[in-house]
Amino acid sequence: MKALLYPDPLVSPILPIPKSRALWNPQNSFRIPIKRVDYWVGRRSYFGTINAVLDSASIEELRHQEPDIKNPALSTSYRNSEFPKPNQTVLDAQTKVCTGPIQTKPLNEEQAFKVLDTILRSVKGELKDEEPVSKAQLGAFFAAMTIRANSFPEPTQWSEGERRAMNHYWPQLIRVLPEDTIFIADPEGSIMGIGSSIGPQFVGNGTAEMRLVGALREVLAGGHLGYEEVQGVLKDVLPLKMGSCSVSESLFSAFMIGQRMNRETDRELKAYCLAFDDELGPAPIADVNSLTHYGEPYDGNTRYFRSTLFVAAVRSCYGESCLLHGVDWMPPKGGITEEQMLMFIGANTHLTPSQAKKLLEDEEVGFAYVSQREARPSLHSLIGLREHIKKRPPLATAEKVQQIVRARGKEAIVAGFYHEGYEEPLLMLMRRRGVHAGLVVKGEEGALSMTTRLRSANTSKGLPVNYCSGFRSVNLAPACAVDGVSRESFNIEVNAGDYGFASTDTPRTDRSVVRNIELGLAALRGEKGPAYDRIVLNAGMVDHLLGSDGAQDISAAFDRAREAIDSGKALRRLLNYIKISNKVIS
Repeated sequence: MKALLYPDPLVSPILPIPKSRALWNPQNSFRIPIKRVDYWVGRRSYFGTINAVLDSASIEELRHQEPDIKNPALSTSYRNSEFPKPNQTVLDAQTKVCTGPIQTKPLNEEQAFKVLDTILRSVKGELKDEEPVSKAQLGAFFAAMTIRANSFPEPTQWSEGERRAMNHYWPQLIRVLPEDTIFIADPEGSIMGIGSSIGPQFVGNGTAEMRLVGALREVLAGGHLGYEEVQGVLKDVLPLKMGSCSVSESLFSAFMIGQRMNRETDRELKAYCLAFDDELGPAPIADVNSLTHYGEPYDGNTRYFRSTLFVAAVRSCYGESCLLHGVDWMPPKGGITEEQMLMFIGANTHLTPSQAKKLLEDEEVGFAYVSQREARPSLHSLIGLREHIKKRPPLATAEKVQQIVRARGKEAIVAGFYHEGYEEPLLMLMRRRGVHAGLVVKGEEGALSMTTRLRSANTSKGLPVNYCSGFRSVNLAPACAVDGVSRESFNIEVNAGDYGFASTDTPRTDRSVVRNIELGLAALRGEKGPAYDRIVLNAGMVDHLLGSDGAQDISAAFDRAREAIDSGKALRRLLNYIKISNKVIS
């Protein structure tokens, strides 16, 4: 590569990159070899070197040489190319109808005719110049239509246009659709104008599918399930294996989207949250005094700077160990994730929970990242299906509240949310986990980080960005073991200006992994600006709200976060993570 700058010989090397390391994308679509080079830390030389290594222009140069390779500098490149793509026409319709009782937007007549015509031609094998409508899409779309007809309020039930389109196409569709899809569309034979015995008599094939069909009948009627019912379905079906699924993809996608459309109960969410805790055995216990589990939305950021990786490096400097978890790429947003950033800068993103435990305990690191692929393989097997469901399933809430590694000392969970109404279920799951403190944050894009930008006077109704809600225990007993008096609850809207931060717009990254890394590294070098302030705000405020030692005074909490950055300690922690993650063994 043309863009490797030579290091400044006036400062000391701290991080040699192993000869075998390379920057790669998740599918190893291509590798960018890195020459043997020592990285040097200096206020100018280190960042210049990293910038050069991550120079997107040099990646474009490779693209000209090999036109079929992907660009790992963009979040969109991390999508697994083996996943079949959904049909866009039906996916657009799912965006409107596969959502909640208030949010659903009925299709007009033109839209409904186009969607059903696309489905009909796809099932008959006559669809040209478009991706076929997948089984998962059939399940999700018809489940949404059924639930809306059975249980949604009048404004979000079928429009007149949808009804006319269905009356026109259903006599043709019932002759060509698979029986499982007909069951989903009309489980009791009462929704469509043409009566059919297929729905009422359908039971499925095999034990797992029969259990799923029984549960799905309740879901399609707008009902709810018990804890054991949900866990039974999940453990019967997962992991999904491409080409050899134990149940129909149509049925399972209908189940997943149906549970979300009905707004899951606490017991249903707990089932999703806890179902695979012991999939790989008990969680290892790290010998650390404090551990914060970060639950960022797994589908990433598409517009704004994602700061949590850099916040973790800061907090680790003063004994607040941090465990991040996620995936390389996740629908529906398919945005920038911590795994993409770590992968791009050469860190090991295949750590097992036991290996992550060692990094948490390492006095030179103190934070770690674990991929869902390594910790919850059954849940990870659903990524392809989730793209075809379009809307976030219940797992999108539950997966943020995981304890992949436990701690000997105090534990806390921090998670982001967007839609009002999910803050309390998230806190309920955190209490169920038995942690000492829990915090939910309404950040930009539903991420968990707070912004320094002032709230606009024209902001729509609902909870504002920077709204936080949580609890903290006032003693060292786990939260599940203390009484209500011993647990302090709080709600707060954080105004960064009240703490001396200048009002600035959050830096945009627009799916650029490189840009996100550049902003974070510049901030950890001590470069003042919006990214620096955002990292300090989130490190200090989280310390304060969780009741961390030494953070009772909010000004002191911000000061120690700034000191961790300005001293170079946080940057050194991140560099140590890259090096040590590639050496750690079980």
